[in-house]
Amino acid sequence: MSKSPYETYDPYGHDASVHTAETLPYGMCEDTYRPAYEAEAYFVTEPVLPLPRQAASAPEMPALDFDAAACGPAATVPDFEAWAPGVAAEPAGAVRKGGRGTRRRKGRCVERPESAVRRLLPQALVVAFLAGGTTAFVAKDKAIELSVDGRPRTLHTFADDVSELLAEEGVRVGAHDMVAPAPGEALASGDEVAVRYGRPVRLTLDGERREVWTTADTVDGALRELGVRAEGAYLSASRSQGIGRAGLALDVRTERAVTIMADGRTRTVRTNAATVREVVEEAGVTLRGQDTTSVPGAGFPRDGQTVTVLRVTGSREVHEEPIPFGVERTNDPTLFKGTEVVERPGRPGLRRITYLVRTVNGVRERPRQEGSEVVREPRRQLVKIGTKPRPASVSGADGLNWHALAACESGSRPGAVDPSGTYGGLYQFDTRTWHSLGGNGRPQDAPAEEQTFRAKKLYVHRGDTPWPHCGARLHS
Repeated sequence: MSKSPYETYDPYGHDASVHTAETLPYGMCEDTYRPAYEAEAYFVTEPVLPLPRQAASAPEMPALDFDAAACGPAATVPDFEAWAPGVAAEPAGAVRKGGRGTRRRKGRCVERPESAVRRLLPQALVVAFLAGGTTAFVAKDKAIELSVDGRPRTLHTFADDVSELLAEEGVRVGAHDMVAPAPGEALASGDEVAVRYGRPVRLTLDGERREVWTTADTVDGALRELGVRAEGAYLSASRSQGIGRAGLALDVRTERAVTIMADGRTRTVRTNAATVREVVEEAGVTLRGQDTTSVPGAGFPRDGQTVTVLRVTGSREVHEEPIPFGVERTNDPTLFKGTEVVERPGRPGLRRITYLVRTVNGVRERPRQEGSEVVREPRRQLVKIGTKPRPASVSGADGLNWHALAACESGSRPGAVDPSGTYGGLYQFDTRTWHSLGGNGRPQDAPAEEQTFRAKKLYVHRGDTPWPHCGARLHS
């Protein structure tokens, strides 16, 4: 007997007869068990082809105890697994015929294909929505290289511009900091953003002090940024020294050309010296004694400046000068009007003045006063002025020739004094006689009228005996 095409082979040697059954329409009922790899069929979009129908002459399917209520309207036909352990799986819906161990198994429900599509459609929509959101998510994400003070790093950001990026990364910038591109510039994936922090530099450049800002992190970079020529210059810090955020103090003296004129020779030197004196020494010129320069030696040498060395020799000269004395006058009622008597003669003072006399490059200069001191203070002269009314005459002496007597005794000079210093005035009084007649001070200091008045009083008391040689002139 020929085998039916739907017979099942038994590898374990059981009855070779096969069970035949009518092939049910596709989708009515099948075994709901699926291996793990078949779970991917939910996400396969290819259409599922229907299984081929069995032959029309196949016997009818026996009645099955299938619970249709549990499966719902979409799945109403059961499916079966293999009947015996270890036996290869039979086609869906096949029932072993005859033989021992024939048994029936309750089938499990399987959804129809159109029901599965309806159930999977919401899931597919969710997946599509998530895929669209992921696309928008990826489109907003940007890969940016951010460099802060020369330290680069690559990051991903959703920031739209540079300001948002810096805010996200906590990078704070100030007025002296450099940001490129500028804050507010739009960002695109692949852009590079650089931030350089500003650093204060207390710069003393060729003697002029100022405070500047730089974004360089080394002395060499700061000099290039500030446009300072460093070749041949003096630097207070190494060019490779770093500059921290706190900054630093930097003294720079650029190279300059200075001309030195000394001893009839001219020398031009290139120098970065800090003072004129240092430049003179670099030119090989030695300053000795009072030698000096045409500009202050402590001054800063400028580019193109000419400095003249002055060879100086000098001496000091001392001169003494008198200091005039003052005169103090007071009224004296015991003296006749018009009479002035020196009570105390004045004495001039003495001042000593020191002069500096210099010779510069062989030429003598005008002496310059260097110092002054008072050696002796002047003494004030005291003078008394008479206020007493003068008498009209002296009885018994008015008719005599007093002019002839004065011409004989003193040559008519009221201030005359004899060589011995004992007698003075018109009539050569001695001091004791003068005082006895009411006079004050010295007779030669009194007015001529007072001297004549005192001489008349003397004549009334003693005649012409006080003038033994010239008394006879009174009667001429």
